Amino acid sequence: MITVAGPPSSGKTSVILRLAENLKLRVGVVKFDCLTSFDRERYEDAGIAVQVGLSGKFCPDHFFVNNIEGGVVWGLRRGFDVLITESAGLCNRCSPHITGITAVCVVDALSGVHNPRKIGPMLKFADVVVITKGDIVSQAEREVFSWSVRQANAAAQILSVNGITGQGAFMLSKKVAEAREITSIADSRLRFTTPAAACSYCTGETRIGEYYQMGMMRKMEYEA
Repeated sequence: MITVAGPPSSGKTSVILRLAENLKLRVGVVKFDCLTSFDRERYEDAGIAVQVGLSGKFCPDHFFVNNIEGGVVWGLRRGFDVLITESAGLCNRCSPHITGITAVCVVDALSGVHNPRKIGPMLKFADVVVITKGDIVSQAEREVFSWSVRQANAAAQILSVNGITGQGAFMLSKKVAEAREITSIADSRLRFTTPAAACSYCTGETRIGEYYQMGMMRKMEYEA
């Protein structure tokens, strides 16, 4: 099992499809998203079994934690060699990686050289950081972007993968092939805490004002 995370439109699905081509194994995917997803068709067209879960109004990380164990059971029941989870990854505070499970973070070279250091646990605690769309930027920009990734995560292996041609996916498949086998993730731990949210707006409040703000709140201090 491996977890794949990353900002929106960074190329996660394309990387997974190219990875599956190189693995030459039975691969299943659990895709987590928020409101809608069009990736089911892409996976099915490639002959990959997929389950899609939409979190709706719930935090994608909390939705992931609530449903990942069922995904593992589904993967075992289907007899997959590799189960890949793809997170929604809509906020840079997301942390959909599990201790002991190979973690991959996909980042887009077009997102800006400072972006890797703006991304939280899904990059900082990844085992592998995959950089996509590097063919669109210059060699100098690629090197600066990789340096920025290294500043955010000094321990991860950094790979470049082209989601269109598949270049670099073979090296990623070799890393994934080293992932340990699992039969359950019961009692496993997340690598980092999920975003905290337990306030009146979580339960459906829409009115603005301190009178309506209850629960876990965080206020800024403005200069006089």
